[in-house]
Amino acid sequence: MASNKFVKITAEGKEKFLIELKAGDFTAYIDQPEAMGGGNTAPTPLHYFLWSLGGCIVTIGKIVAKQQRIELRGLECSVEGGLNTAVFMGKDHEDRAGFEDLTLVVKVDADLTPEQKKAFVEEIDARCPISDNILKSTPIKFEIQ
Repeated sequence: MASNKFVKITAEGKEKFLIELKAGDFTAYIDQPEAMGGGNTAPTPLHYFLWSLGGCIVTIGKIVAKQQRIELRGLECSVEGGLNTAVFMGKDHEDRAGFEDLTLVVKVDADLTPEQKKAFVEEIDARCPISDNILKSTPIKFEIQ
Protein backbone atom coordinates (compact mmCIF):
# COMPACT_ATOMS: atom_id res chain seq x y z
CA MET A 1 0.00 0.00 0.00
CA ALA A 2 1.39 3.37 -1.00
CA SER A 3 0.69 6.38 1.18
CA ASN A 4 -0.46 9.41 -0.78
CA LYS A 5 -1.32 11.67 2.15
CA PHE A 6 0.73 12.40 5.25
CA VAL A 7 -0.73 14.01 8.35
CA LYS A 8 1.40 15.55 11.10
CA ILE A 9 0.69 17.25 14.40
CA THR A 10 2.93 18.46 17.21
CA ALA A 11 2.15 18.33 20.92
CA GLU A 12 4.16 20.42 23.40
CA GLY A 13 3.82 20.28 27.15
CA LYS A 14 3.18 23.62 28.84
CA GLU A 15 2.47 24.32 32.54
CA LYS A 16 0.98 21.49 34.64
CA PHE A 17 -0.85 19.16 32.24
CA LEU A 18 -1.66 21.74 29.57
CA ILE A 19 -0.57 20.54 26.12
CA GLU A 20 -0.46 22.78 23.05
CA LEU A 21 -1.33 21.00 19.81
CA LYS A 22 -0.48 22.30 16.36
CA ALA A 23 -1.85 20.98 13.09
CA GLY A 24 -0.99 23.16 10.12
CA ASP A 25 -2.44 26.62 10.80
CA PHE A 26 -4.55 25.40 13.74
CA THR A 27 -3.83 25.32 17.47
CA ALA A 28 -5.78 23.38 20.09
CA TYR A 29 -5.17 22.42 23.70
CA ILE A 30 -5.41 19.36 25.90
CA ASP A 31 -5.64 19.50 29.69
CA GLN A 32 -6.64 17.31 32.61
CA PRO A 33 -9.31 17.88 35.25
CA GLU A 34 -8.20 19.65 38.43
CA ALA A 35 -8.57 16.36 40.33
CA MET A 36 -5.82 14.94 38.08
CA GLY A 37 -3.53 17.94 38.59
CA GLY A 38 -4.58 19.87 35.51
CA GLY A 39 -6.30 23.20 35.11
CA ASN A 40 -9.48 21.83 33.49
CA THR A 41 -9.06 24.37 30.66
CA ALA A 42 -9.45 21.99 27.71
CA PRO A 43 -10.65 18.49 26.82
CA THR A 44 -8.53 15.44 27.69
CA PRO A 45 -6.76 13.26 25.09
CA LEU A 46 -9.57 10.73 25.53
CA HIS A 47 -12.13 13.32 24.42
CA TYR A 48 -10.07 14.15 21.34
CA PHE A 49 -9.79 10.45 20.53
CA LEU A 50 -13.56 10.02 20.65
CA TRP A 51 -14.05 13.31 18.77
CA SER A 52 -11.76 12.09 16.00
CA LEU A 53 -13.81 8.90 15.61
CA GLY A 54 -17.18 10.67 15.66
CA GLY A 55 -15.94 13.42 13.37
CA CYS A 56 -14.52 10.93 10.90
CA ILE A 57 -17.77 8.92 10.84
CA VAL A 58 -19.77 12.07 10.00
CA THR A 59 -17.21 13.25 7.42
CA ILE A 60 -17.03 9.90 5.63
CA GLY A 61 -20.83 9.65 5.90
CA LYS A 62 -21.17 12.89 3.95
CA ILE A 63 -18.74 11.60 1.31
CA VAL A 64 -20.58 8.28 0.98
CA ALA A 65 -23.97 10.03 0.83
CA LYS A 66 -22.76 12.32 -1.95
CA GLN A 67 -21.30 9.41 -3.92
CA GLN A 68 -24.44 7.29 -3.48
CA ARG A 69 -26.72 10.29 -4.13
CA ILE A 70 -28.37 9.97 -0.71
CA GLU A 71 -30.04 13.19 0.30
CA LEU A 72 -29.02 13.64 3.93
CA ARG A 73 -31.04 16.02 6.03
CA GLY A 74 -28.79 15.30 8.98
CA LEU A 75 -26.08 12.97 10.25
CA GLU A 76 -25.01 12.79 13.90
CA CYS A 77 -22.70 10.50 15.81
CA SER A 78 -22.13 10.16 19.54
CA VAL A 79 -19.30 8.01 20.88
CA GLU A 80 -18.74 6.67 24.38
CA GLY A 81 -16.52 4.09 25.98
CA GLY A 82 -15.21 2.92 29.32
CA LEU A 83 -11.66 2.23 30.41
CA ASN A 84 -9.69 1.36 33.51
CA THR A 85 -7.95 4.60 34.58
CA ALA A 86 -5.82 2.68 37.08
CA VAL A 87 -3.70 1.50 34.13
CA PHE A 88 -2.55 4.95 32.97
CA MET A 89 -2.10 5.95 36.63
CA GLY A 90 0.35 3.04 37.01
CA LYS A 91 -1.77 1.23 39.62
CA ASP A 92 -2.82 -1.71 37.42
CA HIS A 93 -0.48 -3.56 35.09
CA GLU A 94 -2.77 -6.45 34.21
CA ASP A 95 -5.61 -4.66 32.36
CA ARG A 96 -5.23 -2.79 29.07
CA ALA A 97 -4.81 0.99 28.94
CA GLY A 98 -7.32 1.55 26.13
CA PHE A 99 -11.08 1.60 25.99
CA GLU A 100 -12.73 -1.74 26.70
CA ASP A 101 -15.28 -1.03 23.98
CA LEU A 102 -16.76 1.89 22.11
CA THR A 103 -20.42 2.51 21.38
CA LEU A 104 -21.35 4.73 18.47
CA VAL A 105 -24.90 5.96 18.04
CA VAL A 106 -25.34 7.17 14.47
CA LYS A 107 -28.49 9.12 13.61
CA VAL A 108 -29.15 9.14 9.88
CA ASP A 109 -31.85 11.56 8.77
CA ALA A 110 -32.59 10.48 5.19
CA ASP A 111 -35.29 8.65 3.27
CA LEU A 112 -33.77 5.22 3.83
CA THR A 113 -35.20 1.99 5.24
CA PRO A 114 -33.62 0.61 8.43
CA GLU A 115 -31.76 -1.94 6.29
CA GLN A 116 -30.46 0.80 3.99
CA LYS A 117 -29.34 2.87 6.97
CA LYS A 118 -27.49 -0.16 8.36
CA ALA A 119 -25.73 -0.74 5.02
CA PHE A 120 -24.92 2.99 4.79
CA VAL A 121 -23.30 3.02 8.25
CA GLU A 122 -21.41 -0.22 7.51
CA GLU A 123 -19.99 1.42 4.36
CA ILE A 124 -18.98 4.48 6.39
CA ASP A 125 -17.25 2.30 8.99
CA ALA A 126 -15.39 0.34 6.30
CA ARG A 127 -14.02 3.58 4.82
CA CYS A 128 -13.27 5.55 8.00
CA PRO A 129 -9.49 5.83 8.62
CA ILE A 130 -9.98 6.39 12.35
CA SER A 131 -12.22 3.35 12.71
CA ASP A 132 -9.71 1.35 10.66
CA ASN A 133 -6.87 2.37 13.00
CA ILE A 134 -8.92 1.29 16.00
CA LEU A 135 -10.00 -2.05 14.54
CA LYS A 136 -6.64 -3.01 13.02
CA SER A 137 -3.21 -2.80 14.54
CA THR A 138 -1.15 0.09 13.18
CA PRO A 139 2.56 -0.09 13.99
CA ILE A 140 3.80 2.77 16.16
CA LYS A 141 7.46 3.75 15.90
CA PHE A 142 9.14 6.02 18.44
CA GLU A 143 12.15 8.12 17.45
CA ILE A 144 13.78 9.45 20.62
CA GLN A 145 15.67 12.75 20.29
